[in-house]
Amino acid sequence: MFGFGKRKRRTMNEEEQNKSTQEVASNSVEPETEADSEAEAAQEPVAEAEPQREGERPREPAQEGEPTQDAVPDSDSEEQVAEENATAEEKSAAEEVPGAKEEPAAEPDWKERYARTLADFDNYRKRMARDREELAQFAAKDILKDLLPTVDNLALALDKAENKEDPFVQGVKLAYDGFLKALADHGATPLDSVGEPFDTNFHEAIAQLPSPDVAEGVVMNEVKRGWLLHGKLLRPAQVVVSSGAPAQPAEA
Repeated sequence: MFGFGKRKRRTMNEEEQNKSTQEVASNSVEPETEADSEAEAAQEPVAEAEPQREGERPREPAQEGEPTQDAVPDSDSEEQVAEENATAEEKSAAEEVPGAKEEPAAEPDWKERYARTLADFDNYRKRMARDREELAQFAAKDILKDLLPTVDNLALALDKAENKEDPFVQGVKLAYDGFLKALADHGATPLDSVGEPFDTNFHEAIAQLPSPDVAEGVVMNEVKRGWLLHGKLLRPAQVVVSSGAPAQPAEA
């Protein structure tokens, strides 16, 4: 009996020790868990604060229950957009004149256009015909100009001949007349300059001499005859121009 009672008490003591040991273990685990949570919270990355803009008020930390600044709409941007829309509407309203509507384009006057086109074509046809005529008239200009020195030589030979009745002189005269006729057939005519006022458009002055009989500025002698081709200058005449009466010597 006594041995059984001792064994029972020993068993009860062991159960009490086990319970106390479990309670101590549970109490020791709880502080370790709180320390671990604090360490994990310290290791979490802290969100960087956004850079503060120039002229912007510093942001206050949001309290519990209040929306953050990111959730608040940007009132400045909305006001700016509203102002731009109002300005655009004002410009469009100013450009639009009340009561003014675009009138449809008038129908072109086809009859007038046809008359103008016909007149332009007629002028073009006349101009082309005139150009062709001038081209045909002056096509032999260079050839006729090259023949003029020969005509000048024949005229000089006849002028210096003493016996006009000499058969040789008569033959030279026939050749000279033939050249004159060929030039006239192509529209070339001689230019008479002696006794005419000096004109730079037709005359080329090679000298200026005093003359008591010829007025000043008048052609008094012709060295080389000038020629015209269909009324236009083919070769200017080389002339001597009078400078007027000579000056009288002063009396002593």
